[in-house]
Amino acid sequence: MKQEKVCFMPAYEMAKKIRSQELSCEEIVNAIIERAKKINPLINAYSTPTYELAIETAKKLDKSLENLKEIGPLYGIPISIKDLIMTKGIRTTFGSKIYENFIPENDEIVVNRLKKASCVILGKTNTSEFGHITITDNPIFGETKNPWDLSKTPGGSSGGAAAAVASGISPLAIGSDSGGSIRVPSALCGTYGFKPTHGRVPIYPRIGNMDYSLNHYGPITRNVTDAALLLDIIKGPHMGDSFSLPDDTISYFEVINEKPEKLRIGYDLKLGVSKVVNKDVEKTFLKSVHLFENQDWAVEEVKLRLRKAENIMYTFSTKGIAYDLQKLLEEWKTDLSPTLLKQIEVAYPLSAMDVERTIEQRIRLNKLMYEYFKIFDLLITPTTAIPAFELGIPGPLKINGRAISHSGWYAYTGPFNITGLPAASIPCGWSSKGTPIGMQIVGRRFDEKTVLQVSRAFEKIQPWQDKRPTFT
Repeated sequence: MKQEKVCFMPAYEMAKKIRSQELSCEEIVNAIIERAKKINPLINAYSTPTYELAIETAKKLDKSLENLKEIGPLYGIPISIKDLIMTKGIRTTFGSKIYENFIPENDEIVVNRLKKASCVILGKTNTSEFGHITITDNPIFGETKNPWDLSKTPGGSSGGAAAAVASGISPLAIGSDSGGSIRVPSALCGTYGFKPTHGRVPIYPRIGNMDYSLNHYGPITRNVTDAALLLDIIKGPHMGDSFSLPDDTISYFEVINEKPEKLRIGYDLKLGVSKVVNKDVEKTFLKSVHLFENQDWAVEEVKLRLRKAENIMYTFSTKGIAYDLQKLLEEWKTDLSPTLLKQIEVAYPLSAMDVERTIEQRIRLNKLMYEYFKIFDLLITPTTAIPAFELGIPGPLKINGRAISHSGWYAYTGPFNITGLPAASIPCGWSSKGTPIGMQIVGRRFDEKTVLQVSRAFEKIQPWQDKRPTFT
């Protein structure tokens, strides 16, 4: 079998071929690593590859397979882990010089579950420093590049994960999302990114308290079915995470192809948070939304006003990182990202009254979305207001010639970290320059199933997996 066919094969198909022994774990891992050794130097997706360990693990799994009557759904499947998630015995830097040589003594629970499922870890993927900004660049490893256009950003902060998946050098990836960090790079790189309900995937142990109430772990994949399969493995409660939810007892993989009979879907081009939208994004998004009408679902435009969301996000994220780094700042200040230092400076003047005001705004936003989902089953928005932009900047200052705020280009994602609602980004088309455009699908709290099923239905209507980035 040709290397490229193996590298872009869906994970659920890889699993079938491992079970039938048509392909071995080692053959799959070797094919991906061979490709990664060529592609990763171009895009800088892996910050710390663990190729030798991956091959050794694959060999052991092949040997163990001979004595197993049943194997799990991800047995032998390669996966990458974002460099904000601790992995035992593997360098975890958080993209910061502070932790440049940090090797954790324990796995986070999500990694532990992947190991128990016999996944093969390919390495750690690049991120912004502490995930503080929505591009992928840090003082240790530098910038990750978008595989569709090496002059552009993949977004962030899970940009390394999304770039690796899009490039065929990681069938599955685990990312983290505190304001859009799974969905934004998925939109810019043409992958499927899923942020589950807050607490569906436990986060434990962790360093610091930054974004604790905003942070989510979830899958980045090349298709919806693989995301459902991966979510089945990593979801479920853990006593170490006080936000973790009881298991919903649903196998998303088993129900992924069931089509909801009746749905009322609202869509909003601006959500009250975006002043202006790129013309390619607007055209592609509106065309894509109306494809849901072909499923006999009711689709109608709504006009939500989530104007305080940017303030809520900025207050919670900046105060958390300022608190975490306060004792380290004097020693490490010259080694930190300038954008990170700016966020810390913004946080210090915030008073207790400022924080309480933000909490009140968060409660109001939760109420607004609660009232919305009394009427509608889903909310559809663009994932970003613009396709991938040039490397070297934290974000565009203008769209269509009009000034925007620092988060204006990705303002659609943060509200659903604040409210903890399940949300996915799915590829819905292409810009005039050939880069991907993403559409965000948001569901009710605890209703991952509908978001995944509707994502799968859209994937059938408008598939994207046949398109692959080329490297010359």
